[in-house]
Amino acid sequence: MTEGELPPTRPLAGVRVLDLGQVYQGPYAGYLLAQAGADVVKVEPPGGEPLRRREADGPPSFPLAFLNTNKRSLACDLKDGEGRELLLRLAGVADVLIENFAAGVMDRLGVGWKVLRELNPRLVYGSGTAYGLSGPDSERLGMDLTVQAWSGVMSITGEAGGGPLKAGPALIDFLGGTHLYGGIVSALYERERTGTGRLVEVAMQEAAYPALLTQLALMHHEGKLPERTGNRHGRVSPCGVYPCRDGHVAIICITERHWRNLLRAMAREDLVGDSRFRSNEARVSRRDETEALVAAWTTGLSRAEINEAVRSQRVPCAPVRDLAEVNADPHLWERGYFETVDHSALGEIGLPTSAIRFDARPSGPLEPIPALGENTDEVIAEWLGVVPAGEGSDG
Repeated sequence: MTEGELPPTRPLAGVRVLDLGQVYQGPYAGYLLAQAGADVVKVEPPGGEPLRRREADGPPSFPLAFLNTNKRSLACDLKDGEGRELLLRLAGVADVLIENFAAGVMDRLGVGWKVLRELNPRLVYGSGTAYGLSGPDSERLGMDLTVQAWSGVMSITGEAGGGPLKAGPALIDFLGGTHLYGGIVSALYERERTGTGRLVEVAMQEAAYPALLTQLALMHHEGKLPERTGNRHGRVSPCGVYPCRDGHVAIICITERHWRNLLRAMAREDLVGDSRFRSNEARVSRRDETEALVAAWTTGLSRAEINEAVRSQRVPCAPVRDLAEVNADPHLWERGYFETVDHSALGEIGLPTSAIRFDARPSGPLEPIPALGENTDEVIAEWLGVVPAGEGSDG
């Protein structure tokens, strides 16, 4: 390869992955592996995983189509002896297995880590759960909503004086899936040196905890539980979402330079030396006055006018956009993050590539999710060298 030439393959080309993931957490880890070039085989029971079963009488759900691009589909009933035997044989030649069943499910089926590591010492076994494989809460069932509640995320989400709210997106599921991907890739790197795989486990509760850092710092410094502050920041001002003629904008000043530049954008440089706003500490102590000052300026302007004025002064600012605006974002399309996929059942849809880029390139092209079990015979033939009955004959 000459200097400056890009590698011909993606980093995980040739890595074989059995993806038993369901809903969001496990499938997202498999999605990231597939976008990095791995041969990811989606293993589903008869009738499909929960996302597929939700739309049993119609086309695949959008989340299923999103999370399973660039994967192949294999149907396998782990409650049946033949299905378990097939999985054991495939795991014997796989590099990675992903599952996010409740703790203990795979062991009870006879295809858990203890069995598979004896069968294939090179296997990297990735397990995603709500609360982990050990500890007193390991048997507790958990979904994104309940883990948000249990982890403390909901306690600090909501308006001041109001009740707890869940975060709008399924953040916990995807934090868990991202951590699981990172753990699997780390274990694959280690295997290159040792020749041995290992168990990688991620608990969603633990993956979510670092996201609480700002509120944990407040509790540490002030010695009391942090209160819900809505769009405000506990230790920074101005920080918030402000009304304007055609919606809202988000503005935050982390440094004193940001504040001075915001005053310049607002044509209020007369306040640069004002003792009421001289430092972040002073502004926090007069938070209502500070936030009202910014809101009074934004109210009479459009999102575009505010965005242009504030961005030109290098202050963090963004209009609050709806999902249709995000999906049409020319920046994301120009970078190749979104790609149009012609799906046989869903029609022409825009789907994202991975946010992880190698050599600054998006991970596409995207291949739409196949039908349930569409690649079963193909995978068995490639991975196990077994030609299904009726094939490979001259007559």
